Amino acid sequence: METENIGWIGTGIMGGSMCLHLLKAGHRVYVYNRTKEKTDRLTAQGATWCESPAKVAENCSRIFTMVGYPNDVRAVILGADGALAGMATGSILVDMTTSEPSLAREIFARAGQQKVSALDAPVSGGDIGAREGKLAIMVGGERETFDACLPIFEIFGENIAYMGGAGAGQHTKMSNQIMIASTMAGVVESLLYAAKSGLDMDEVIDIIGKGAAAAFSLNVLGRRIAKRDFNPGFFIKHFVKDMGIALDEAKRMNLMLPSLSLVHQFYVGAKALGYENLGTQGLYKVLAGLNHMGN
Repeated sequence: METENIGWIGTGIMGGSMCLHLLKAGHRVYVYNRTKEKTDRLTAQGATWCESPAKVAENCSRIFTMVGYPNDVRAVILGADGALAGMATGSILVDMTTSEPSLAREIFARAGQQKVSALDAPVSGGDIGAREGKLAIMVGGERETFDACLPIFEIFGENIAYMGGAGAGQHTKMSNQIMIASTMAGVVESLLYAAKSGLDMDEVIDIIGKGAAAAFSLNVLGRRIAKRDFNPGFFIKHFVKDMGIALDEAKRMNLMLPSLSLVHQFYVGAKALGYENLGTQGLYKVLAGLNHMGN
């Protein structure tokens, strides 16, 4: 693959690692992040800092965004100094944030008016998947644009799929988050039960993590719970956002999702207790506290 100028906007827990893979692959990368210090490890590896998303776009034909919330996506792409303001005809814009399908379709339409191609390409795999370059990437947009970006996706992704038109990537990610939401709640209840009954959490994970209960949430995040490691691979506050998007989309489709609605309140409770910046495994602290087992 030939090296090229690539723009990267959003260098947090996952975005920073994804961008680093591009640098290690030999690409010339231009970066922007609202907190400039979060780009330091990238500029130390040769990335060029830009003062706005538009300035990033002026230097590159392919722009990737990986930020926090839909309003952040709107600002860095559609704002006065957003990426679209600096993109040339024929460029490609890829939003990898987990965001609203309706916003993905709006960006696709606005980009098309400038003869810019756009993809929505949210990812799954958390901090580990980002660091190891093994993310799952689910993509919506035009197939031709997906094919053009596939060699770049393969630098930091392992399981990559084209899912359909604009917004299809985001809808796929919502399906992913709906599944994970209830699974994570099951993990914390399972491990709390194990601890209360006097079992060693790691030993429990060793055996049930290889059977029908096997899941990333248990085998990876469950291990963190056993170590009392609640640092974020994926923030509780961002998961609350994702579940809110899924519930809003379900309402629009006249679809009842009772388990998601219930688990959403669990996460909202964690946020209310001040745990919003913990990883999703921080739900354990909520349940342990309610059951008086300590934090």
